[in-house]
Amino acid sequence: MIVVTGATGNVGRSLVQALAATGEQVTATSRGISPADVPVGVTHRRANLADAQSLRPVFDGADALFLQNGGADAHLLNPQDILDAAKAGGVQRVVLLSSQGVVTRKESPSHGILMRAIEDAARQSGMDWTILRPGGFNSNTYAWAEPVRAARTVTAPFGDVGLPTVDPADIAEVAAVALREDGHAGQIYELTGPALVTPRQQAEAIGDALGEPVRFVEQTRDQARAQMLRFMPEPVVETTLAILGVPTPAEQRVSPDVERVLGRAPRTYSAWAHRNAAIFR
Repeated sequence: MIVVTGATGNVGRSLVQALAATGEQVTATSRGISPADVPVGVTHRRANLADAQSLRPVFDGADALFLQNGGADAHLLNPQDILDAAKAGGVQRVVLLSSQGVVTRKESPSHGILMRAIEDAARQSGMDWTILRPGGFNSNTYAWAEPVRAARTVTAPFGDVGLPTVDPADIAEVAAVALREDGHAGQIYELTGPALVTPRQQAEAIGDALGEPVRFVEQTRDQARAQMLRFMPEPVVETTLAILGVPTPAEQRVSPDVERVLGRAPRTYSAWAHRNAAIFR
């Protein structure tokens, strides 16, 4: 049995679907999961990553685990307790969703230091481990959905700075392979899209998917910072703006790892936009 944490998130939901399609026995878990969130035949259990005790019955009888990094609540996790509970339940293989920032933003409290601590716990768990380090997600542009629906407008900073953002479905497919197949223990995969894409190009791709133009309005850095501070801690905002505005060469590098694992090129942002066009209608 494979346990998928964060099963209602952008990666976890796709992973549950991919595993179920192969006939794997899957238990999907998150804090608010319901039957509507999982395919037929998939077990769902409510549990909280920040409460390792709530995960113990979920892990019972499992042999593999997809460990989501906690996202905005990562600082609340005790990864050692989670992994100890998983090991006690029978888990022998863990695939961890980490962050590219472990390497590119080592001094960042959220992107580097915290994610490194979670990675270290996986390495020291005594289980076979695989670490996934994606850069920015295509699904981050869900944040544009309301203004696109209301006014066919995208407002964002650094309109012409490109990053190789990745489709969460590609992350999920890589995770599915690492969970199901041998040969991935001890591997670290950096996951990106196939090419640099700018916010302006992303807005154009959404417009193409909708069949009508989407106007791009460029924010200043200060305007973007003020907006982000409404829902993100200041250190996270500063690191995010640095990545978006002055990315390092490593953050703009297109990684071969999606193709190496899946045998195909990663999906483009345009393909993602067309597949998710209903979100923006």
